[in-house]
Amino acid sequence: MTQRLTIRRPDDWHLHLRDGAMLAGVLPETARHFARAIVMPNLVPPVVTGEHARAYRDKIMAALPEGMVFEPLMTLYLTETTDPEDIARAAADGLVHAVKLYPAGATTNSQSGVRDLTRVTGVLEKMAEIGLTLCIHGEVTDPHVDIFDREQVFLETVLDPLRARIPSLKVTLEHITTSHGIDYVASASGDIAGTITTHHLMINRNHILAGGIRPHYYCLPVAKRATHQQALRRAATSGNPRFFLGTDSAPHTDPTKEAACGCAGVFSATNTMSCLAHVFEEDGALDRLEGFASLFGPARYGLAPNETTITLEKRPEPLDYPAKIITGAGPVTVFDPGHPLHWHVIA
Repeated sequence: MTQRLTIRRPDDWHLHLRDGAMLAGVLPETARHFARAIVMPNLVPPVVTGEHARAYRDKIMAALPEGMVFEPLMTLYLTETTDPEDIARAAADGLVHAVKLYPAGATTNSQSGVRDLTRVTGVLEKMAEIGLTLCIHGEVTDPHVDIFDREQVFLETVLDPLRARIPSLKVTLEHITTSHGIDYVASASGDIAGTITTHHLMINRNHILAGGIRPHYYCLPVAKRATHQQALRRAATSGNPRFFLGTDSAPHTDPTKEAACGCAGVFSATNTMSCLAHVFEEDGALDRLEGFASLFGPARYGLAPNETTITLEKRPEPLDYPAKIITGAGPVTVFDPGHPLHWHVIA
């Protein structure tokens, strides 16, 4: 029997669009289904000032195909020389919706990130004063910490002390990958929320490593044990408004993924809504998909939910989506959930 589900048009609260030919190639994949997205600032060079953010937003809008409607929500890349007043002006203008904390060396293009949090105390205090969200890549970069433990250690040694020092700081812990992260966000006092990616709901570390290394499943934070994946699914489908969608869709060309030292990132913009419908149906929570994908994120960022809607329909024939997106920068492999998807976005 055909099933249909109509929800408010979703938003993506963690998205990489890159620049140049890559931006032009991947932007339509997000704009097809998503009305808005928090756009990550880790370009080369990074987006560190309000002026940079305005120029980047103009590039995105210039690359948007005619007839598509999409609003990029800009962020700034936090450095140890960031000017608190520049952030305040960009936020007051409605240009910037968050600031991104990358621990230096944690992920793609994070070399300019923060090495010593005490050097950005003034910025964080200004953000707390004006209510601007700090989006956090929550991993330590100490080489002595096992890569599968870096999120848990970050919670204990960095995030909790930071929030104790500046308790009014508004924090979004991005792309949570562990049960520890879920438990922390669910139970912590104060103004905190967390995003969960499409791919972390569908894969665990076995998908990356068992039977051969699969580079297109490699991302940072890296996928963890199946028990952590199950915790993520419980949180996403729970209806708890502290958890909402941030795909962390991150395009890299195939040669840079399929290399001796491959880049971290999973590109899921093309089929995210079909993947999510699969997960939520499987977990008996289709009625909660709208909250996760369309309602909780806008509420978190002080925005109204979208007035427009999308409709998903479950069909006997599987969704036919491209294995790769061909961009001017090179081919980008689309996330493969490992099984057919039967939920189609039809309107």
